[in-house]
Amino acid sequence: MPKAIVLYEIDQSFGPNILAEFYLKQGDKIPSNILKEFSEKHVKKGYPDVTLRDENNRYYSNIVNTESIEKENLFLAFILQEEEDLLSLRSVFENIEEKVIQNFSSDKTKMIELLKEGLNSIMSLIEKLQEPKIIKDILNERTKKMLDDGLLQEARELIDIGEEIPEKLAEEVKVAEQFLDDKDYRKAKKSFLKASELAIVIQEEEIASFLVNKGEKVGLFPELLKERENLHREIQKVIIELDANKLYLFELLNEPVDRLIEISNNFEEEEKISSLIKMKNHVRRASRLAKELDEIKNKIKENYNNI
Repeated sequence: MPKAIVLYEIDQSFGPNILAEFYLKQGDKIPSNILKEFSEKHVKKGYPDVTLRDENNRYYSNIVNTESIEKENLFLAFILQEEEDLLSLRSVFENIEEKVIQNFSSDKTKMIELLKEGLNSIMSLIEKLQEPKIIKDILNERTKKMLDDGLLQEARELIDIGEEIPEKLAEEVKVAEQFLDDKDYRKAKKSFLKASELAIVIQEEEIASFLVNKGEKVGLFPELLKERENLHREIQKVIIELDANKLYLFELLNEPVDRLIEISNNFEEEEKISSLIKMKNHVRRASRLAKELDEIKNKIKENYNNI
């Protein structure tokens, strides 16, 4: 579960502006430099979602689809726990986004409460998936209400499915996660979608939506892997050219390295991300030095022409 959730907007002239924020612990705060970098990647580079790191935390930001409320450049950011399952957070994001849009207000107190409910809903959903007994207890409460309302047939049907579906659901999610760990993404998607169908049977719409979103995102992984292979070939080609002292080509490495970082974030590949970030820093420095060398070269030519 994330440690914090932040609703912010990006003004084209003044940059990021926090509208509401909720933190699980006092003292946690999303750094201004992180918000600034989010702003650059969202607005200047057009990335819909961005993951960043510093020495202490990982941060995730996603654009909110605000067409229905006619508001531009609205974003939700999260401070992630250590070993946070970013794929699951991405899968539940749409549910939180929908609540923010439906209840959007200039009342800061109201929005803070909404963000708090969003974090609590993530916790509730994760607990339900990990512990079938929680779902069974919920179904028992529904059954009691049906009996009180005289809905005997409906109550009997719920009792029948309430005994076996929660266990089947938990087992199917476990199978899906194992396929995911084994990098068998097509089978993982199939199992997540099968689990979502079980959730629909017991009227757990939020769980069903989460599992569908997660399954669809996992289904995109094979395409991301193909894209990564192409990016590696593109980078290798540039590096070979660099060996011929074509220093202006350093600039061409920035975009593919950025995209490789984003793809590696999807797969939670910490070591690769760390290496790519180091490479990115070296590429930036090399680009600056190449530009300086080019300027010096031009001055040398100018000096020579004046001799």
